[in-house]
Amino acid sequence: MKFDLHTHNERCGHAIGTIEDYVVSAIRKGLQLIGISDHAPYFADEADHPYPQVTMAKSMFASYVEEVLRLKAKYAGQIQVLLGIESDYFPAVASVYQQAYNRYPFDYLIGSIHHVEELSIFNKRRWGKLNEHRKIEVKEAYYDLIEQSAKSGMFDILGHIDAMKAFYPPFSDIPTSRVDQALRTIADTGVAIEINTSGKTKDVGGWYPSDAILERACHYGVAVTFGSDAHDPERVADEWELVRERLKQIGFREWVYVSGRKPHKVAL
Repeated sequence: MKFDLHTHNERCGHAIGTIEDYVVSAIRKGLQLIGISDHAPYFADEADHPYPQVTMAKSMFASYVEEVLRLKAKYAGQIQVLLGIESDYFPAVASVYQQAYNRYPFDYLIGSIHHVEELSIFNKRRWGKLNEHRKIEVKEAYYDLIEQSAKSGMFDILGHIDAMKAFYPPFSDIPTSRVDQALRTIADTGVAIEINTSGKTKDVGGWYPSDAILERACHYGVAVTFGSDAHDPERVADEWELVRERLKQIGFREWVYVSGRKPHKVAL
């Protein structure tokens, strides 16, 4: 089965194409399953749309769900369309997000950390100001949030778990045992991690997570899935076959997709 669980669309303000464009692209590329998972609104913010180039507005959320469900029905028999969302994880207001998601029939939720110490993980300017000790602290704060998100019970999939390297490749070489601690926790919770091919579009030029992390994930028994993180319909399932072959080389024998909030194993 060929699938892609991480796709965006024009609602978030930094992707192109309608939701239907991604569904049609998936059909053209021979997928049996496509997950729609645009950036969730900032539910805890008083404003309806505080960051128009980052996420959809709160007032768009219901229509987003309705459109995905409409397309699920429209394309039944051609492709399985799943209702997902990519959600930030902010521990202090997690319950606000959970209440919003509980109102709708999501197939899966992707939990992604995009902010650490109130700065975007993609802000490469932060690193030049930090000494080696502070770099370790920031990396550990990042993996602490990832570990908390796994423990929260909110998510079925964790998104791009080393994406902090996107515009700062040396991030991968910052030494800390917290990566392994997070992986052990993820394995214990049963949450899957995605192999996300969008890193090729950033300075790091490679997938999230790195092979080194995937090798350790395999050792700990972490479940894996696939997400292109496409912000353009042409990137749907980008490098799917390469990822599948690499996972087999590392030692994985299966990966999962999630529907109805339940993981389904698929042989590699």
